[in-house]
Amino acid sequence: MTSSVPSVGSPLFYLLFFVMVLGMIALDMLALKQKGPHRVTTREALGWSLVWFSVALAFGFGLWAWLAHDPAVGPVIARQKALEFFTGYVIEKALAVDNIFVFLVIFGFFGVPAEHQRKVLLYGVLGALVLRALMVGLGAALVAEFSWVLYLFGAFLLLTGIKMLKGNDSDPDLSQSRLLAWLRRHMRLSDRLEGEAFFTRRNGMLYATPLLLCLVMIELSDVVFAVDSIPAIFAVTLDPFIVLTSNILAILGLRALFFLLTGMLDRFHLLQIGLALVLCFIGLKMLLVNWLHIAAGWSLLVVFLLLGGSVVLSLLRPQPAQ
Repeated sequence: MTSSVPSVGSPLFYLLFFVMVLGMIALDMLALKQKGPHRVTTREALGWSLVWFSVALAFGFGLWAWLAHDPAVGPVIARQKALEFFTGYVIEKALAVDNIFVFLVIFGFFGVPAEHQRKVLLYGVLGALVLRALMVGLGAALVAEFSWVLYLFGAFLLLTGIKMLKGNDSDPDLSQSRLLAWLRRHMRLSDRLEGEAFFTRRNGMLYATPLLLCLVMIELSDVVFAVDSIPAIFAVTLDPFIVLTSNILAILGLRALFFLLTGMLDRFHLLQIGLALVLCFIGLKMLLVNWLHIAAGWSLLVVFLLLGGSVVLSLLRPQPAQ
C-alpha cells in the first residue's frame, strides 16, 4: 500500500474520466438499441471484451504518460500509479468471475432467456457503477479517518480466501431470499416475463415483471461482491482515484465477460482456488504492511501467476466427466 504519495485525482482527472465512462456507456446502449433483443454470440462477447480491455489499457498508459510529463509528479510516481491501476484492475477483473457464477443462478431462477440477459446486465452495470463509487468514497473516508480499518479489511479478505479454499462457497438459494419475499409482498407483480420490459400494464394497473426482480437481485449480488473487491484494491493503493478508476473500468467489461465465459466456466474448475489464493495473498499483505512492503509491480506479478497458474492447470487437468 502507498500512503505517502498523495492522490493524483485532480478535479480535471475526475471530469475527464467520467466523461469517458459516460461516452462508452452511451455507445454501448446505442449498440443494444440497434441490435435489439438477441442472443450474444461468443464472437460478439469477445469483441466487446477487447474493446473494454483496450479502454482500460489506454487509460492506464495515458495516466502514466500524463503524470510522467507533469513536473509536480515525475516519472517515478507516474510509474507507481500506473502499476497500482493495472494491479487493481486485474484483481477486480478476476474477482468478477465469482459474479458470473451467481448471475447464472439468478437468470436460471427467473427463467430469463439468453436474448434478454444483455439488457438486464447493462442496467445492472449502470447501477453497480453508482454503488461502487459510493462504496469507494466511503472506504476512502474510513481509511483516511481510521487507519486500523485496513487491518479489518485484511483479516476479512484472508478469512474469505480460506473459506473459498475449504470449498464452503455454494450457490445462493433464491427461494429463501428475504428481500425477494419482501418485494413479492409489497409490489404488484406479473406472473410472466413481458419481453425486455421491467413493467407492464394490466387493466390500467402498473405491474413489475420478473425481469425487474432479476435486476434487483443482480444489483444486490454486486453489492455483496463489492465487499470483497473494494477492500482488495485498497491493499494495492490508498489513492481513491486509482481505486475508483480501476474498479469502474473493470466493472464496465463485466457484461461482455459474462457472455464470453458463460459456456466455458466448467473448463476453469481450478480458477476458484486461484481466486482464493489471491484473496489470501492480499489479506496477508494488508495485515503485514508495517513489517513487509511489497511493491505494486511484484503484487501484480503474484496475482498474474496465481490466476494464470490456476487457468493453465485447469486446462491441463480437466475435470472428470460425471
